[in-house]
Amino acid sequence: MDLFNSGLTFELPSQEGYSVRKLDGVDGYRISVPHGELDYIEHFFSQKISDRSVEYFLENDTVDGRTAKWKQMTPVQLATVRFTNILWSQDMIKMYGKTMPLPRLTAWYGDSGKSYTYAGIRAEPNEWNKGLLYLKQETERFAGVCFNSVLLNWYRDGEDYLNWHADDEKELGLNPIIGSVNFGDTRDFILRRNVDASQKIVLPLKHGTLLIMRGELQHYWQHSVPKRKRVKGSRINLTFRRIGAPY
Repeated sequence: MDLFNSGLTFELPSQEGYSVRKLDGVDGYRISVPHGELDYIEHFFSQKISDRSVEYFLENDTVDGRTAKWKQMTPVQLATVRFTNILWSQDMIKMYGKTMPLPRLTAWYGDSGKSYTYAGIRAEPNEWNKGLLYLKQETERFAGVCFNSVLLNWYRDGEDYLNWHADDEKELGLNPIIGSVNFGDTRDFILRRNVDASQKIVLPLKHGTLLIMRGELQHYWQHSVPKRKRVKGSRINLTFRRIGAPY
């Protein structure tokens, strides 16, 4: 636990079963928790690559992606924006008997036939492009896993969020490895243990951060990206996955 005195940006619960150590060959940490592990590399991607990634994701021939009021656009208005690289969509979900927009924009890319169902939404994969393949290969190089799909979430500002859930859909297999890549404004990624919700970990996912989730984590923990009103800019998250094959 001496590492807590060396500038860590997160804390672990004081209960038994938690530990952290520095990773070999990269400026990051291996976080061990009951029933799982997380690799946290705060600046895995360089500033240059991270900046270019945001530009790539928002590139379009309709509006200026740097100044557009994305959150003020209706789903109809958003549909008129011709994005160059990512086919963003505003999905609808049912909550409390009402149909409402998902509180973020999404896109699903992957190998042919790797469809995915989450939050009652069935997503068919768009074809990989050069930019996504580069990020996939860099994530695979560290994770040691060949991913075949990726879910992109675009949090347009701090009012966009992700509710508590686990990536435990049957398509992902028994103990999925998830590679989470983050660009844009920093957002808190919070994990809580199923048997004791007071056992939480808050990880700040920054511009260029990589987070790998391993082991039985998805069966014993949930995670969320809560609202943060002070955050005014966008954050784009990519979660690389492997659909349809066990590890």
